[in-house]
Amino acid sequence: MEAETTVQDGGARAGGDKKVFVKTYGCQMNVYDSQRMTDALAQEGYAPTQVIEEADLVLLNTCHIREKAAEKVYSELGRIRDLKAARAEAGRETVIGVTGCVAQAEGREIIRRAPAVDLVVGPQTYHRLPDVLARVRGGGKVVETDYAIEDKFAHLPAQKAAQVARRGVTAFLTVQEGCDKFCTFCVVPYTRGSETSRSVAQIVAEAERLAEAGVREVTLLGQNVNAWHGEGPDGSEWGLGRLLFRLAEIPGLARLRYTTSHPRDMDDELIEAHRDLPSLMPYLHLPVQSGSDRILKAMNRRHKAADYLRLIERIRAARADIAMSGDFIVGFPGETDADFEATMEMVRQVGYASAFSFKYSPRPGTPGAEMDGHVDEAVKDERLQRLQALIVEQQHAFTVSMAGRTMSTLIEKPGRRAGQRVGRSPWLQPVIVDEKAGGIGEIIEVRITGTGQNSLFAEPA
Repeated sequence: MEAETTVQDGGARAGGDKKVFVKTYGCQMNVYDSQRMTDALAQEGYAPTQVIEEADLVLLNTCHIREKAAEKVYSELGRIRDLKAARAEAGRETVIGVTGCVAQAEGREIIRRAPAVDLVVGPQTYHRLPDVLARVRGGGKVVETDYAIEDKFAHLPAQKAAQVARRGVTAFLTVQEGCDKFCTFCVVPYTRGSETSRSVAQIVAEAERLAEAGVREVTLLGQNVNAWHGEGPDGSEWGLGRLLFRLAEIPGLARLRYTTSHPRDMDDELIEAHRDLPSLMPYLHLPVQSGSDRILKAMNRRHKAADYLRLIERIRAARADIAMSGDFIVGFPGETDADFEATMEMVRQVGYASAFSFKYSPRPGTPGAEMDGHVDEAVKDERLQRLQALIVEQQHAFTVSMAGRTMSTLIEKPGRRAGQRVGRSPWLQPVIVDEKAGGIGEIIEVRITGTGQNSLFAEPA
């Protein structure tokens, strides 16, 4: 799920006139991290800006999942280097930093390839940014990638109500970081470290602050979010299902979601939460990656296709209206036509509301990169096109099935056109309504009157 975003928080000047531009690559956790970096920097007098040319500090919060994502960063650094030189001629200093997973994976190599970079900070150490900036101003370049994940959790700056309110009525909340699964295609265990969970007290306190600031929907984040096992108030270990029941008690917090999950960590209590909690939205992202047992074994997924399909049946038995989303990789080393057809059959059997599909990209340092039988790029391309065509067909069918239905919708923001507002359905679809239907932050009942390619059109029910 690769994306590029810039921080849109209006921020607090904290008495200064310095500006920071943050460009975010990759997953929702990077989006969350970028927001928390701006929170920490606000205390140093940095106000977020969406105009890179006026920034005194430019941060690229990077993703290392695929080769193209990393190369995009180096291309961007080339452009920022020129901007830094132009500002220097005008007597204005620009500090350039690389954070996130590319920073963690490549460290000083980034400064070697892009000498204009002043600081490199890994994904667990961004709370040290104020100290790192002070060291940069003292002269020299700083690489800060040594970490303990629990150290980051202990130093997360509290989000102020004004900062939260400017971000809207939905929010991300990190509950877990790292991964112990060691899938052979993935760099996450090497860039984010081992699985570490925040405590119940930390999570509930942050969720309460979000609700008090007007947030109505929270998405819990983790590399393997359903592997979360945090310390409860009584010292016992809680699982994600129990945590969701606790968060559902917070006044004002009307909707809950979580991502990204691993099939091996969907336990009974979590499935029961889907059955019993109206506030837990009926949309689940549950990546499987392949429909071939042989490829799943080579990926070190530690489950078979039949295990995944049985799990889907259990989840749908608990919540009949749940919609499934997934991730797929085509062209993993050794993948044959038969292996790929097994993936296509998996997609047909499940019927996804949406899914993300990618060509396999060898990442240095992962076991998959050293495997024999790498698939030709032309074959990868052809398989990806076929898979994506099937996924688009299923996504369209799911969208069209919404016509005529009545559903609750959270009004999130003004629409692109005058007189419109955009809401969010329980299944994450944008819902376009008249602005008279409800105010931002309200949850209203609507009837779907029409469907677009990726959105729904509605009137008050």
